[in-house]
Amino acid sequence: MKPEVLCEQNILLNIESETKNEAIKRVGRLLVENGYVDEKYIKGMIKRNDDISTYIGNGVAIPHGMNEYVKYIKYSGIVIAQYPHGVDFGEGNIAYLVIGIAGKGDDHMSILSKIAIACQDKKNVQKLVEENDKNVMINLILEGE
Repeated sequence: MKPEVLCEQNILLNIESETKNEAIKRVGRLLVENGYVDEKYIKGMIKRNDDISTYIGNGVAIPHGMNEYVKYIKYSGIVIAQYPHGVDFGEGNIAYLVIGIAGKGDDHMSILSKIAIACQDKKNVQKLVEENDKNVMINLILEGE
């Protein structure tokens, strides 16, 4: 059965600070555990971030696999790790939300654009960083409120 792209099981709250590679592996493992990708996809997520930082600004990083790792995606999925004290992504960039993405075809594009819209507003990011209710977080991302 195809899993939902974004659901409560895809959100980790109040994670202690760790290195960026540990954070990327954490969201990668969650994508694996919840049936979206094969284990090999995580290597592609780390390689992508090594080539070009997946930090997008406003305290948000969106690690995802490089193109040659797309073959390891079973279903589109989005996972979120919330780091109240942040993760250092280098060059002074601190991510408080690390959002792991695996996209198969185009079915993740609408959620990705909603994440981009939600995360371009610093107030929304702050709400997501402080929120302890996963459903509120999902609604904030999907509806932008």
